[in-house]
Amino acid sequence: MGSSESARHEAGRPILQKFDRRLNELIQTIYPDERKRPGYARLAKEISEVTGGAISGTYLWELATGKKRNVTLEQLDILAQFFGVPPEYFLNDEVSQRVKSQLALATALRDARIRNLALRSEGLSPTSLDALLTMVNEARRVQNLPEVRDRDTENGGADG
Repeated sequence: MGSSESARHEAGRPILQKFDRRLNELIQTIYPDERKRPGYARLAKEISEVTGGAISGTYLWELATGKKRNVTLEQLDILAQFFGVPPEYFLNDEVSQRVKSQLALATALRDARIRNLALRSEGLSPTSLDALLTMVNEARRVQNLPEVRDRDTENGGADG
């Protein structure tokens, strides 16, 4: 199969195209500092120690770089268990988006200042919370940061 045939063949296989990207996003979420991120051999050893499942550094590298695309259900389960995501994260766009939102929140909450803002806002009136959100959105605009869509407020609040 030539390279153009191979590219056409893969074009109809979106799950395979997204698997390596999703795996890398999980690795980057768990290890945000690239300088402290373990190599694939060390990460595979850590995965095996945590899950009890066997995965090699080479296989993990091949999956993360898209060189290998025939992940087994056992390996999928091991990766999902280690990263704390449902196996469907790797296969389903809707599940992947939901998990990404949760991971973004968890990542943001690593910052003590963000946690402090959230904790200190408890008990404030809805009007005060709306005023704080307006200030945060304005600060994001001033710093040329992307607008953040809030699903809860778009759907009529967390309760509705």
